[in-house]
Amino acid sequence: MNLADYSYHFTEYPLSCDGINLFLECMTVDQIVPERSILLVHGATHASLVFDVNYEDYSLARKLVREGFAVWRLDIAGYGRSGDVPDGFLPRMDYAAEDIHAAVTLIRQEIGHDSVDLLGWSWGTVTTGRFAVKYPELVHKLVLYAPLLTGIGHREITEEFFPITWESMTEDFQCTDDGEIDSTIVDPGLVKLWCATCRRYNKSQSPNACRLDFFVHHSQKLIDLDAINAPTLVICGDKDPYLDYRRVRSSLNHLPEGSELEVIPGGSHIVMYEKPYYRDFQDKLIHFLCKE
Repeated sequence: MNLADYSYHFTEYPLSCDGINLFLECMTVDQIVPERSILLVHGATHASLVFDVNYEDYSLARKLVREGFAVWRLDIAGYGRSGDVPDGFLPRMDYAAEDIHAAVTLIRQEIGHDSVDLLGWSWGTVTTGRFAVKYPELVHKLVLYAPLLTGIGHREITEEFFPITWESMTEDFQCTDDGEIDSTIVDPGLVKLWCATCRRYNKSQSPNACRLDFFVHHSQKLIDLDAINAPTLVICGDKDPYLDYRRVRSSLNHLPEGSELEVIPGGSHIVMYEKPYYRDFQDKLIHFLCKE
């Protein structure tokens, strides 16, 4: 089928945690009855909209739907279409893990399965990783995309909120030597739609609690890989400025049987939307999720 022939459906589910309303949405498609469910969890700056930038065949969410998944997206408290938080330092990693728990509990009730697949990106690997450790029976498979396994270096954070600007929307794209976004790596049309999507669905600022989590000393562990019970895919590009590749490459030594490590040459923090690499990223992800 051509991409234009698919008819997508978006169903929002009422959800709250700790007195704050959370945005939880499920994407399906008319032509396919989903056999599996996966929850996608965003990172530090942008809400779950980042998984569905609907440009050509780039959207990760729509690709997973076409592969037979019901795709659920959650906005952590203070992000996107979820309710505001009274304190920007409130939704730290363990707080966010409870938002994930509320979402997974609802998803399990809807689909009738004991466990679900989860994918976290960037800071979302920290929140899903901590959720997986605390609630191992609820996780079928776990994907840590661009994982922040440890702190990325101490930095003092004094502002409760992080402003969403053009610079923050585009900071993860690879650039040329003169500082322009590299059009050989990222399609200019995708960048334009990415920014329009971010402006439409993000709040004007995001909580800075996440930065209290990862702007800590490199020795501080953020994800306890040894305590994860679910088969886990660790996937990233090899040009990600935030990652400790020594720890990434040793991650399989700490994860359970059935886990995999995929490092995509040339890819960066946003490899899922990079022109030379996004299909390889999608293929590796789906292969892991669908294998017995």
